[in-house]
Amino acid sequence: MAVILIVEDDVFLRDDAEMMIQDWGHDILSASDVDEALSLLRSAQPIDALFTDIYLKRAVLGGYEIADQAIKLRLNLRVLYTTGHTIDEKMKTLFVDGAHFLQKPYTRFQLQNSVEVLLAP
Repeated sequence: MAVILIVEDDVFLRDDAEMMIQDWGHDILSASDVDEALSLLRSAQPIDALFTDIYLKRAVLGGYEIADQAIKLRLNLRVLYTTGHTIDEKMKTLFVDGAHFLQKPYTRFQLQNSVEVLLAP
């Protein structure tokens, strides 16, 4: 199973995502902002995937910033973005290569499917 870093500034959404992902056998790390996420990414802690909200309260496009830095720190990291806002083609150009996207609100099944696709070899 994988170690997934969840970056979500809404505590209720983060808790839900954490519980679901742990139910599927994965280990999780969590952060509520850019600084916390980057601190974890710079640590020796193994991290296989990043699940990040794009729009964070303290950093409007914080999810993009985290993913950009994360890929520089961990070249093989897999990235899954999420947001409740509309994403257009211009916004998609900001995704790191190979990233996946899950629109909010998402169901348990949609998150599980997205995580499985993200982690597939």
